[in-house]
Amino acid sequence: MKVKCSLKTAKIRDKDCKIVRRKGRIYVINKKNPRMKARQG
Repeated sequence: MKVKCSLKTAKIRDKDCKIVRRKGRIYVINKKNPRMKARQG
């Protein structure tokens, strides 16, 4: 999982990416390609 300042670039890499908010942190998750995971730091 990558920690990024801005998740906008992480989201547009793949069309299956979704932005989720958990415990006050923002995550990008992708069911089809789990390597695309990212978290806002």
